[in-house]
Amino acid sequence: MDEPVRCAWAGTDPLYVAYHDEEWGRPRTAERELYEKLCLEGVQTGLSWITVLRKRTALREAFAGFDTSRMAAYTDADRARLLADARIVRNRAKVDAFIANARAYLEIEDFAALIWSFVDGTPVRNRWRSLDEVPAATETSLAMAGELHRRGFQFVGPTICYAFMQSAGLVDDHVVDCFRHGAG
Repeated sequence: MDEPVRCAWAGTDPLYVAYHDEEWGRPRTAERELYEKLCLEGVQTGLSWITVLRKRTALREAFAGFDTSRMAAYTDADRARLLADARIVRNRAKVDAFIANARAYLEIEDFAALIWSFVDGTPVRNRWRSLDEVPAATETSLAMAGELHRRGFQFVGPTICYAFMQSAGLVDDHVVDCFRHGAG
């Protein structure tokens, strides 16, 4: 059986291929899942995505399954525990952002509705022919970053927000010859 055509970034690593095929670009509306994706895109800054994928299970364990109520209550002792955990990305600014973002998240009545409002509740289906055409950020991701910053979020610049929009399925940036393009 022939392998389906995929976006070139998926490569051949089974973890990356599974992420591409089963997760990236599929519309997500569950609050916790959206929050986790936003955190993971922030932690990815300066790292390869495969590093984040390999650490994702440990990140989930370390951050209480991305339970924002528990994370918002983290103390200095929790912060020290996290920064000592070699299984995760031990960057103080990123750990602090996860905690601050959990607190900001709790102030939003409907996080999913806020996030999806940037695309009027419907995924944007782009028609890129190559990865070179895919932007790093858009006016929409700039607006999302601005709104999230206004609400107290950290590590949510326009590039992170666009990567989040891609991973959470707000935009379909699978190239047109990829078998996942338009599959939702």
